[in-house]
Amino acid sequence: MTRPFSFSAGPATLPLPVLDRAKDDMFDWRGTGVSVMEISHRHAAVAALFEQVERDLRTLLAVPADYRILLTQAPPTALAAIIPMNLAAPDDVADFVHTGAWSGRFYTEAQKYLRPHLAVSSEYTGFTDIPPQSSWELTPFARYVHLCTNETIHGVEFFFTPETNGIPLVADMSSHLLSRVPDVARYGAIIAGAQKNMGIAGVSVVIVQEALLGKAQVTCPSVFDWRKLADASSLLNTPPVHAVYIASLVLEWIKAEGGVDEMERRAIAKSAHLYRCIDASALYINHVRPHCRSRMNVPFFLSDPSLTQTFLSGAERHGLLGLAGHRSLGGIRASLYNAMPMAGIEKLVEYMREFERSA
Repeated sequence: MTRPFSFSAGPATLPLPVLDRAKDDMFDWRGTGVSVMEISHRHAAVAALFEQVERDLRTLLAVPADYRILLTQAPPTALAAIIPMNLAAPDDVADFVHTGAWSGRFYTEAQKYLRPHLAVSSEYTGFTDIPPQSSWELTPFARYVHLCTNETIHGVEFFFTPETNGIPLVADMSSHLLSRVPDVARYGAIIAGAQKNMGIAGVSVVIVQEALLGKAQVTCPSVFDWRKLADASSLLNTPPVHAVYIASLVLEWIKAEGGVDEMERRAIAKSAHLYRCIDASALYINHVRPHCRSRMNVPFFLSDPSLTQTFLSGAERHGLLGLAGHRSLGGIRASLYNAMPMAGIEKLVEYMREFERSA
């Protein structure tokens, strides 16, 4: 059977070796005689699984020793509340960098838990640019500075680490973690949902500096208190064991493929191939400034919008799935996560050129 290419923004495509391994393990995981979805989270094999995922993340992302790696059921949308509840008191100020829909959601949610300050916004550009840091109005007494380093909807990615003068930098890296190695020591905390580059929905990663733990508001639910979660090695309550298991397989695949540096090399090549096609076209338009174009999420539009649905229907017939743009923007969006092979981008570009010739 010919397998289609899924360009969905999330849940994202998975590496075929991961799917094959999960199929083989379905009825007997690690000799336990049962599926990983059935085993108790108090079983020694589950504790070993969580330890393995932490070790692999620490190695692949060069996480310093004074950072804790937590695996939590909270998705990024919930972490928008959990971050301020863990890092600030209700009267504290936190700065927010607004470069798209997801950073905007974190800013809005934080209003329930502290005093958020909008340090900068690129809304006036339609979220097609990242304002230079010289234009940011950071608060010298802020508890942290929040940003989303890759906006999946608007297709904007940070390729620099902002200077915050000692104030902890908190980043939502959900859609590009493991596509390149961040300088973790420059951040107070990094969060990411697994369903982009690390597996399936159901688990998120929190990488947080040890010194920031133990500051949760009294109203923070215990299961989302990062200090308590760290003390319990992410096993404070019944965790999403299957999602963590899939993440472990994805991390093994990344290591076998050459590590995160190899993922970055591929990401550069894949995104450049698609952007070249768009830039050479009279039909396809990407509005994002070249210096901050995302390698993971490429939104584009047709100069004749009436052709959009025809384009999408034809793409599905060619085995190119999940290309509809986000409902708030419309148009087209291709997500090029780690598991998307170059063959998928080549087939998409071939279809785009063929469609333009016949349009």
